[in-house]
Amino acid sequence: MAISDLELPPGVFARTYATPQALAEAQAIAVAEALRIAIESRGQATLVVSGGRSPIAFFEALAQQPLHWHKVTISLADERWVPINHASSNEGLVRRHLLRGPAVDARFLGLYRLASSLQQAAELADASLVELQPIDVLVLGMGDDGHTASLFPNSPNLELALQLDCPHRVLPMQAPSEPAERLSLTLPLLSAARLSLLAIQGSDKLATLRAALAGSDVASMPIRAVLHSPLEIYWCP
Repeated sequence: MAISDLELPPGVFARTYATPQALAEAQAIAVAEALRIAIESRGQATLVVSGGRSPIAFFEALAQQPLHWHKVTISLADERWVPINHASSNEGLVRRHLLRGPAVDARFLGLYRLASSLQQAAELADASLVELQPIDVLVLGMGDDGHTASLFPNSPNLELALQLDCPHRVLPMQAPSEPAERLSLTLPLLSAARLSLLAIQGSDKLATLRAALAGSDVASMPIRAVLHSPLEIYWCP
């Protein structure tokens, strides 16, 4: 099975790379070029990225791209509700692997907030993102269950988060694995990105993508909510 065998919606393009490193480097070049165009057009650019282990090579490649980084604002599609120095923190990951070298001059808007509850943390993060400009480039991943960002199937707030008129920028979400408590951007922000990139690796993720493209129930596979133009899918075996 190859990604070229998939029937993609109009305006959705797929690219195949031989290795994870080749994918990361190509993705970094594409993201930097899109940010460069945004800066030339609007004087600034907004990049929203996802966490996990897969993006590390991409972050490190992107950090070295020549760019007016002081004109770039970086934020997160989702976050685990853990302190920034926790090994699972997406903000910690970004600070270690992306906000370095030339990219150290970028502005960062994180989602984690110290609060008495996950709900309160989400409300604080939501309020802070009033400063977030429309997303120029959104970089997403996908889980084997079809989740993206922290929009997990069966999460209590999923139905609200997937509404295109959702009044919240950030909602508390529950993941099926530890750490279960998460914060996630909602669909209005995610779907309005000027360009989205989805990076996946391996045959299992390709099979998940195939299943997502074959159906329409967004609640069972939230990735379906973002499988529309303009989207570029980056895959390697």
